[in-house]
Amino acid sequence: MVQGFYMSMSHVEVDLKDQMTELAKQARSAALKLAVLPTETKNAILRTLADLIEQHADGLKIANNQDIDYAKGANLSASLIDRLELNDKRIATMVDGVRQVVSLEDPVGEVIESVNHPNGMKIDKVRVPIGVIGIIYESRPNVTVDCAILCLKSGNAAILRGGKEAFHSNAFLNELINRALKAHGQDTAMVQLVPTTDRQAMQHLLKLDEYIHCIIPRGGDGLIRYVAENSTIPVIKHFQGICNLFIDQAADPEMAIKIAINAKVQKPSACNAIENIFIHAEIAKTLLPQLCKALQDEDVELRVDGAAVAILLRASGIKFSPAEEQDLYTEYLDKIVTIKVVNSIKEAVSHVNRYGSAHSDAIVTEDAAAAELFLNGVDSATVYWNVSTRFTDGYAFGLGAEIGISTDRLHARGPMGLKELCTYKYQIIGQGQITD
Repeated sequence: MVQGFYMSMSHVEVDLKDQMTELAKQARSAALKLAVLPTETKNAILRTLADLIEQHADGLKIANNQDIDYAKGANLSASLIDRLELNDKRIATMVDGVRQVVSLEDPVGEVIESVNHPNGMKIDKVRVPIGVIGIIYESRPNVTVDCAILCLKSGNAAILRGGKEAFHSNAFLNELINRALKAHGQDTAMVQLVPTTDRQAMQHLLKLDEYIHCIIPRGGDGLIRYVAENSTIPVIKHFQGICNLFIDQAADPEMAIKIAINAKVQKPSACNAIENIFIHAEIAKTLLPQLCKALQDEDVELRVDGAAVAILLRASGIKFSPAEEQDLYTEYLDKIVTIKVVNSIKEAVSHVNRYGSAHSDAIVTEDAAAAELFLNGVDSATVYWNVSTRFTDGYAFGLGAEIGISTDRLHARGPMGLKELCTYKYQIIGQGQITD
């Protein structure tokens, strides 16, 4: 099914700069059409896309298997291969995400604020698309669909640049997106996949600020830093997911263990999985051995600080290694966790702010005052009280698919859904008012 895409690949222009410039120009032209497209048309495109993904799930898995074979042959990490895989469950989740976005309210045209000026003018602050958004991502092919549907619904043209490890899957999904657009008479330049994995193409793309209004990188720390350092286009960043769990002295032990297991084990390769556990000294003597035993039963490697070592030496059957400070700064993306004993909630908040990456952090406690101190004191995009950090996700938040999780402060933070893909403009209505 993706043969046409590959054939076009063999005829690409040698001059990648010209090719990327033309692609960006087409996206800008398409964005102006998409910005005024009725909600009904956008939803119809998405419904068609969901149907196409369901109908061609077997073909998608065949393309995905080609990527997995490549990844294994290239000795890529197990966590990356896990992110790459599209099984029946993940394809079904992808389809559900498309249909959930259909059901969401269109943000375009929403009046955010309205002011009646003393001279009679009406000033409306109206939500509008950003314009052209470039998304540069690694591994996860579901990102191709997530980004396409969110950009379409929010009125933005999308330029997608996936990694070579997911090339076949991304190409297959791109053709389905093109078919959905064509089925409703729309310009396929509204969503374009960069038809090469040549790094030079990305370098040229990052300089096209005349046509592209925002870049969103999704992937490893190296990719994100490269994009941020080389782009002349504003970048919304998602750096490391060094997420933390603090178990307070007033925590319910059973709840604490349940949340810790879920947040670490349910999907260790996820950016919202915890990497560090801080536990209050007042509860550590009794809870720490139980917690470590439960984690060990899930094949989690334990790296613990000196105070935790002293406690665990008195327990039996628990394997652990001493932690180094660098471990607290590490995004494992694997079944490894660092555990540190702290003497107060203030110390815990200080450690979360120091070692974390401002992504997702949680407290387990029955003390409302302690929870409030944590929720207000931790400087992260998402903070939780008695909830697993694994909920930091656009789909889980009810936002539909997400385009990323921003650890920035401008202009979006946390899971980025439809509204976060919009900016605003002022529309002023009057009856002939002029300035003095």
